[in-house]
This record gives sequence, structure tokens and C-alpha cells, in this order.
Amino acid sequence: MGFDHCDIGTPHILGSAVLVDSGWDVVAGGVDIWETKDQFHFVSKVITGDFDVAVRVASFTPAHLYSKAGLMIRETLTAESAHLMLVVFADNQPRNNNLGAYEMQYRATDGVNCRAIYPAVLPPATPEFPATYPNTWLRVVRRDNLFTAFGSNDGKSWRLYAQHEMPLSKSVSVGPALTSHDAEHESRAAFRDYTEFNPKV
Repeated sequence: MGFDHCDIGTPHILGSAVLVDSGWDVVAGGVDIWETKDQFHFVSKVITGDFDVAVRVASFTPAHLYSKAGLMIRETLTAESAHLMLVVFADNQPRNNNLGAYEMQYRATDGVNCRAIYPAVLPPATPEFPATYPNTWLRVVRRDNLFTAFGSNDGKSWRLYAQHEMPLSKSVSVGPALTSHDAEHESRAAFRDYTEFNPKV
């Protein structure tokens, strides 16, 4: 499939990714993917130009309320790199401005603070984008510098989560990412059914 994997940002607990049927079992340490620099484990390949990619998060065992699994688009493999990521948390309990499991985040340029795009529906409403493991799907489409994120509970019917426009290099690293949000404890996630679509959504 052309993927490599590595730790980003020298986390205290070393991460790993084991290739299994239809995906990877990933273990990660790391304090977070947030603020001005990141620590996480990244399974990625370089894609040039427009793309339309998806992955299923089949299971997620977190070390912390804010442990994150997701589909990452990253300019470089440095800790401070600009990136965009569709995040999923391990459950649907409220987190800050978020009710539900999904969140879109980005770092516009190297070394600046990350920002998040939250679901429109806030507590105490029913989650608009709930996690439904083992069928929690993430999808990101790039058209020039416009990134469109979708969620799904079956990999067939997709709901628009958000769009964000930001300039990234034509060639970027794309793939599953996992961070523990706890420097002393690991998180685990099973990523399955990575897909590169040819037609547009």
C-alpha cells in the first residue's frame, strides 16, 4: 500500500503500527496533537494533488478523555508541521465545545496554535456525529486547498462534517494518526478499510 509509520515529536512512550488484514493495529503515546507542536504515531503515505480518502476506526482504547484517533493530512513529519485532521474520540460524552466523538482540527502554518471546528449541535442535544464503533468512518476530500470532512456509520452514507480552506503543499502525508494525550500511558486503535476513492462524493 506504500505506507510508512513513525512517531512524530519524540513521545516518551514509543508507538507502533502492525499491518493486519485490511488495516493496522496502532499503539501510541504522546501528549497531544494540539497547540504549537505534536506527539503521536502516524501511518502515512505521500499523496500529490487532489484526493478522496477514508478509513474505519474499528476500535479505540484511550488513555485519556482527550486521546485522539483520526485521519491526518500533514505537510511534513516535523512536530510543528501545518496539518488538517478529522479526529474521533473514544466515546460520545461532552468535551469542551463538543458533544459527540468527531472534531476537525488544523494548524494553519508551522508552529502556530491549532484550532478546532466543532459540531453545530451543542450539549445537551443528541450528538450529531456520534462514534459507533466498530463502524466509525472518517473521510477527507482535497480539491486544491479546500478540505471537506465527512463522517459515516457504514462507509456508504456520508454526512458532511465541515469544510476548511487552507494552503498546504501539493504533496502531503496522509493516513491514520493516534495520540494518547497522556505521556505515561499508551492508547490503542484499530484502523481498517483505508480507501482511496476515484469519484467525487
